[in-house]
Amino acid sequence: MSLEKVLAISGKPGLYKLITQTRGGFIAESLLDNKRLSVNIHQNVSVLSEIAIYTLTEEVPLREVLGKIKEKENSKETPVSHKDSKDKLEEYFFEILPDYDEDRVYVSDIKKVIQWYNLLQKHNMLDFDVATNVSDEEE
Repeated sequence: MSLEKVLAISGKPGLYKLITQTRGGFIAESLLDNKRLSVNIHQNVSVLSEIAIYTLTEEVPLREVLGKIKEKENSKETPVSHKDSKDKLEEYFFEILPDYDEDRVYVSDIKKVIQWYNLLQKHNMLDFDVATNVSDEEE
């Protein structure tokens, strides 16, 4: 599944899969408990494909960051949890993205990325195409 159909809804835990659009919003299904909910257009919703992480030189799409974690962990769960200490989380994220902007990427952001990766990994949803941009630049 592509990240265009995976959502983070403000005030709701976990991630959601877009099921269908309705007149006043859409129906989403939780990846945590498979419960469906109706989301209206006034709620703050982020599509994962639109999220990027700040580095010192550019913004790296979340798709690439998740791909780097997947590569490092051989498609398995991360050894760190989103509940680990600030230092442990920052150290792990530095291994993934050495030039991330420490002033603009907060620990709460790192927690979300790790939590989202583990949730997507658990549901076998990490098979989005990561290498497209990399192979174009190398040629």
